[in-house]
Amino acid sequence: MSAAKQVILGAYFPGVNHDTVWSDPASGSHIDFASFEHWARTAERGKLDLLFLAEGLRLRTRGEAIFDQDVVGRPDTFTVLASLAAITEHVGLAGTINSTFNEPYELARKFATLDLLSGGRAAWNVVTSFDAPTGENFRRGGFLHPSQRYERAGETLAATRRLWDSWGSDAVVADQESGRFLRDEHVGDFSFRGEQFDIAGRFSTPRSPQGHPVVLQAGESPAGRDFAAANSDAIFSRYQRFDEARAFYTDVKARVRKAGRDPDEVKILPSAAIILGDTEADARDRHADIRSRQVDPFTSIVLAETVWNRDLSDVDPDGPVPDLEPAPDAPKWIKGRAPLTQDAHATAEAWRELGRREGLTLRQVVTKVFDRNVFVGTPSSVAAEIDRYVREGAVDGFILGSHVSPSGLDEVVDRVVPLLQDRGVFRTEYTGTTLRDNLGLAPASRFGEPGTAG
Repeated sequence: MSAAKQVILGAYFPGVNHDTVWSDPASGSHIDFASFEHWARTAERGKLDLLFLAEGLRLRTRGEAIFDQDVVGRPDTFTVLASLAAITEHVGLAGTINSTFNEPYELARKFATLDLLSGGRAAWNVVTSFDAPTGENFRRGGFLHPSQRYERAGETLAATRRLWDSWGSDAVVADQESGRFLRDEHVGDFSFRGEQFDIAGRFSTPRSPQGHPVVLQAGESPAGRDFAAANSDAIFSRYQRFDEARAFYTDVKARVRKAGRDPDEVKILPSAAIILGDTEADARDRHADIRSRQVDPFTSIVLAETVWNRDLSDVDPDGPVPDLEPAPDAPKWIKGRAPLTQDAHATAEAWRELGRREGLTLRQVVTKVFDRNVFVGTPSSVAAEIDRYVREGAVDGFILGSHVSPSGLDEVVDRVVPLLQDRGVFRTEYTGTTLRDNLGLAPASRFGEPGTAG
């Protein structure tokens, strides 16, 4: 009998957005280190694979005003993860860092350093941006044309890997008798030529335990899916409902195969939240209460504005979805946030049709549309569903969030993880020494030499 397919579990720290209820008395600070420490220690206590930090490079504004319900006041990712490396031993440390606004040399150096400091637990969630207001914060000013963002991302990743490979695993000799520290005079030599970068020099950071930190991506468009299939070790997606999750899984795994890679080399990990109750009815009641606070009348208007790209202050959230047409080409009304749709007109019409068909108000439509990533039930039924998704080929695991931070992960670790362990589909102890080991990924090779991990 073959072994049961293992579930991958991560946890993300969402900051403040429409999925969180920062005003809930159970919510703590989204900035204090104590919050990150609690979250990390809980994840490691539950034997989770990795921690996941999102990124916020601009305070989000609505019109010209700061949007209090959606402020992304996130501390620097590398600083937080390096601090967490010092208080944890096993859990992976994944940081979202934008390839549009950063240079390969500094990215390679920071992630190699994090991998060295953590003993091989670093991961990079590679994201792109064509958000002009965010781009104003950086040296380039403005932004890349949308057609160039994956070109730059691809070159950024290729150049970064070239830098990581510039040190062999045997580069440091450190022979105290002879006084010879490095193997030869070519350690760290690199050059990279492309449309976005023309760089050459000496890389300063020795090869890290994983060789290449784990690479995650979250592409949604066809170009994004192809990029992720060709370049990533894991893909963070938003498709959690079973049928759409399996459709995404099947599509991306086919793209991985087309890219000449083994589909098992790329893990598909949707985001998910878990809401538990002692009974199914308790869980549903709790879910309804949380949703009413996540999507209050004002937030429902703001979320609609991310599609319409115009001020909808005069629209009644308890009325029908507005007949106004979106203005996708107008200056951005909500700044500092990735677009929620590729086709605003089609999305607006789909919302109107949903409202007409089911007799829903705008707020009810928004609540339903954005309630994508939730398992609701008893610990037993939720564990069974997670197992089913993995066993039936819809996902390889989940990245878990919560409406409250940092304590929202506690009940999942205490009540759901043990049931997954009882099913034999989740580890009871860490067995690998690196994040690649724990995810079941092959060690990174350097120009054909054996990998150094595991």
